[in-house]
Amino acid sequence: MVQVPARRAAGSPDPRRLQEGPPAAEGRLLGRGFYETRPELVCPRLLGKLLVHQTQKGLIAGRIVEAEAYLGPHNNPPDPAAHAHRGPTPRNLVLFGLAGHAYVYSIYGMYFCLNVSCESEGLAGSVLLRALAPVAGLEQMAANRGLPRKMERTDSLLRQLTSGPSRLCQALGIVRTSHNGLDVTDAASPLQIRDDGFTVRQAVVTPRIGIKEAADWPLRFAVPGDPCVSGPRSLKGKLAAIP
Repeated sequence: MVQVPARRAAGSPDPRRLQEGPPAAEGRLLGRGFYETRPELVCPRLLGKLLVHQTQKGLIAGRIVEAEAYLGPHNNPPDPAAHAHRGPTPRNLVLFGLAGHAYVYSIYGMYFCLNVSCESEGLAGSVLLRALAPVAGLEQMAANRGLPRKMERTDSLLRQLTSGPSRLCQALGIVRTSHNGLDVTDAASPLQIRDDGFTVRQAVVTPRIGIKEAADWPLRFAVPGDPCVSGPRSLKGKLAAIP
């Protein structure tokens, strides 16, 4: 069985408070070394970081509040839910390259999901981004999602924008043809993950959702109490400190 590493005890900030602050792009760009370790370690450390997309219509950004780890085929036991578990294919080849690259794949022929590659080249670990708390470009997010641009900023609206892996891709305008393979550690990339100093010290750890294989592995991490986390509103799981 997959073991979640022990973490030191610590408190967490109020997850419902969205920090507008300075423009999201002013945060520190995460370097490749951040991703060059096992996905079950990268995954909780991504909570609170900013996913930033610089578009022709302006900057769109959201704070990562939920993510899932998927293990490479070298793991013992292999992760049958991972796209990489049978080895490299034309579809998943990005995962077998350098860490810190966007792996975007389509589902149902019309929606997209975004992963970030982890570990050393060839090992193909990854983290699926499942939910964001909107920070910048909310009106553009709403337009991308087919929602009215001028809506009251409520928990319900925020959930409609970026709660769920396909919703967040649609809200940020992320598609496979344009974004698959982008290096999110490159300062010139339109798609980046940045650290603006916002700290999340604890995560709720649960089994992954929406899959059939290895569905009991505790590899889903979420910010406790955040209204944008996908799935049921009452998130249940083990509370663990983030190393």
